[in-house]
Amino acid sequence: MRVLPLLPAVPLALLGVVGFKTSPTLQAAGADPPAAVETPHLPTHVLADLGRAIFRFDTFGDEQLWTGFLRMHEPIATLSPKQALAVGLKVDLDALPPAVLAALKADLVNLDDPAVTLTLLRANAVVGVKGRVNAAGALTSVGITCALCHSTVDDALMPGIGHRLDGWAATSLDVGAIVALSPALDAATKEEFSSWGPGKYDPRHHYFDGTTLVPLNSPSLPIVIPPIYGLQRVGFETVSGDGPISYWNSYVGVGQMGGHGSFRDPRIDVRISQRPDLVTPKLLPLLIYQLTLMKPAPPAGSFDRIAAARGRDVFGGAAGCARCHQGPAFTDVLSGSPRSWPVLHDPTEVGTEADYASRTATKRYRTTPLRALFQHAPYFHDGSAATLEAVVEHYNVRFGLNLSGAQKSDLVQYLKSI
Repeated sequence: MRVLPLLPAVPLALLGVVGFKTSPTLQAAGADPPAAVETPHLPTHVLADLGRAIFRFDTFGDEQLWTGFLRMHEPIATLSPKQALAVGLKVDLDALPPAVLAALKADLVNLDDPAVTLTLLRANAVVGVKGRVNAAGALTSVGITCALCHSTVDDALMPGIGHRLDGWAATSLDVGAIVALSPALDAATKEEFSSWGPGKYDPRHHYFDGTTLVPLNSPSLPIVIPPIYGLQRVGFETVSGDGPISYWNSYVGVGQMGGHGSFRDPRIDVRISQRPDLVTPKLLPLLIYQLTLMKPAPPAGSFDRIAAARGRDVFGGAAGCARCHQGPAFTDVLSGSPRSWPVLHDPTEVGTEADYASRTATKRYRTTPLRALFQHAPYFHDGSAATLEAVVEHYNVRFGLNLSGAQKSDLVQYLKSI
C-alpha cells in the first residue's frame, strides 16, 4: 500500500545535506528564533542554524495550550529541580549562568527549592521548556519546544544536567506525569496521562484546536518516543508513514504542542486553522537541521566486534532482516516507485500491537530505520521488547527462523553496532 503525502516533499537535493557550518549570529544559547521566517534565498548552513534555534527554543506560540488552557505555569512554579529531574526534564549545562554553575559544582544549590527551578527557567536552561519569569520572580507563562521530547543531555555535571544531545529520544521523560499536573484536567484524564510512563506519548489520543483539547481516540495507546537523528534518506518519520518528516512536524507542532498555526488532514479528521501561522513557515529550516543530526556511534566496548561481523551475515542471511531493513537507512519505506509514496506493511505482520495503526492515516506500519539502537530501548513502537535480545527472540518465534543460540547472540551484537 502507498499513501500520497499531503505536504509537498522537500527537494531531494536537501535530503542528503550534512556538515553545515554554524552562523555565529544564531549561536547564542536560549536566543529566541524570529516570529516569522523568510527562507527562499538563504544558504543551507544558515537554514540549518536557524532550524537549530527553532528546534531548541521556538514554542510556536504554544503558550496558548500550556499556559492559557492547561495552566502549567501554576504547578511548575512549585516544582523543585529534584522533582523536575525525577520526571525526566533535563538542564542544559551550557546555558547556566556562571554563578549558578559554580554553585552547582560546589554542591551549594538546594535542589529541593522551587525558586531554583525559576532561576533555571529564567536562564532558558530547562531543555524544551520556555518559561517567562517577571521582575517579581513569578512564573507568568510556560511553553514547550521540539527539544522537550527529542533531546537529552550527556549528564556531564550530574544525572540530568549536561550538554545537549539533540535528536536523542527522551527515554526518561514522563510527559504524561508532567501534563497530569495541570489544574485544568479532570481526575480521569490525569489518571490516563499518568499511566503512559517514561519515554512514551500518545499522539493520536487528542489534539488542541487553539481553544480546547479535542478527543481523537480512546482509550489511550501511548507509543515510544523515537530518536530523530539519522533520518537522512528515510523520508517518513512516523511509525505509520503518514507523511514526510515536515508533515509530522506540522501535525505535532500545531495539534500536539499547541502551536499557533494551521494543519489539515481529513484522513484522521483533524482540521485546525489559526492565523497567523507560526509553524508552517519554519518547517523547512527545522527539517534541514534535523537532517544534520547524525546517529551517535555506539559507546566504546559496548559490543563484540568479531561477533558483530558474524551477526551481520545472520542479519542478511538466516534471519532475513535485510529483506525489510534495506540499505544504509535500514528501511524499505522508500523502496517503491515513486519514492514519495511510502512502502508500508500490514499491522499484524510483525506481531506487535496492531490497534495503534487503526488510528493513523495509513492504517499500516513502515519498517523502522535502524540507527543507534543502543540509545533508545525499549523497542518496537509499543515498547514491548525491553532489550535487543527480546527483539531477536520475538522475530525468531514469529517467523520460525530456528536461529541457534550462537546466531541470536551474534545478531544482537550486530544490532548493537548499528
